[in-house]
Amino acid sequence: MRLQMNRRHFLGASAGAAALPFMPRHARANTPFTMQSAWINDAEFAGYFIGLDQGYYTEEGLDLTYLPGGPDVIPESSIIAGRADLSLTTPDTTIKAIVEQGAPFKIIGAQYQKNPIGIVSLAKSPILTPQDMIGKTIAVPPVNTISVEAMLAINGIDRSQVNIVPYSYDPTPLIRGEIDASLDFTTNVPYTIETMGEEAVSFLLYDFGFTIYNDTVVVTEETLRTKRAELVGWLRASRRGWVENFADPDLWPPRWMDSWFAGTGRSLENELFFNHAQQPLMESPAGYMAMTEDGIDANLEALARVGINGTRDMFDTTLLEEI
Repeated sequence: MRLQMNRRHFLGASAGAAALPFMPRHARANTPFTMQSAWINDAEFAGYFIGLDQGYYTEEGLDLTYLPGGPDVIPESSIIAGRADLSLTTPDTTIKAIVEQGAPFKIIGAQYQKNPIGIVSLAKSPILTPQDMIGKTIAVPPVNTISVEAMLAINGIDRSQVNIVPYSYDPTPLIRGEIDASLDFTTNVPYTIETMGEEAVSFLLYDFGFTIYNDTVVVTEETLRTKRAELVGWLRASRRGWVENFADPDLWPPRWMDSWFAGTGRSLENELFFNHAQQPLMESPAGYMAMTEDGIDANLEALARVGINGTRDMFDTTLLEEI
């Protein structure tokens, strides 16, 4: 399960991901282009896998190299160091880096219109609202504490009313009753809990005021200047991949168990659960990968609640207008 545990103070840090070998069915394109993913290969990135397998990026003139992420990979560092042209990140870390560190970043798209992170608890002791968290012990990855504190503040709950403890990305303490809930990807962890013999319930931070995107598409200002056509092509091919994926969310994951999903330890059933659960979080009337003015405003307002004061010019929607 992936949260933002790979989001640290990243300027100057190294990303240890290796490129996943890929041979497209069409002829190799002429323009090398590299994307850095945010986590290990799972259904979260299905649209990009389809784009590669079906040759959508090749048709856009891109020879795409896909770098998987992981717990020791900081996606932003890949574009700072020039190892990738584009990274999937989160707007809180990206905008905080722009504001506090002068990072030369631009956000040009958003995969998740609604952030999948939320509070996960057991159905037999449900926590379904921020108010239900009062007096409870909630396990939260340290890097996500600011998000939970923001959601509490937005809902008029003092931080001292909730016992927040560190989380090690393992639902076992929840199953054992050692904690009351955890902050997790709601698209994935509820399934894991079900395989452990319990029923899970959850709510999104997004639905209670912390209205930020996730898997935002980030580039450097230099790449935006020098590779605009390639970026537009990448966005167009990625949108095609996601449209194809959600035409039948059950179709593609079985094909990848020995390729893209190999070695992750995840079951096919888990990936299918994930793929279905993420669809409503990604849909937008403006199309997949979109950023609407209302959505951008919601991001900026939510981040301002935690002292991250971004501005509209940190988002560039002009490339999306070209696809």
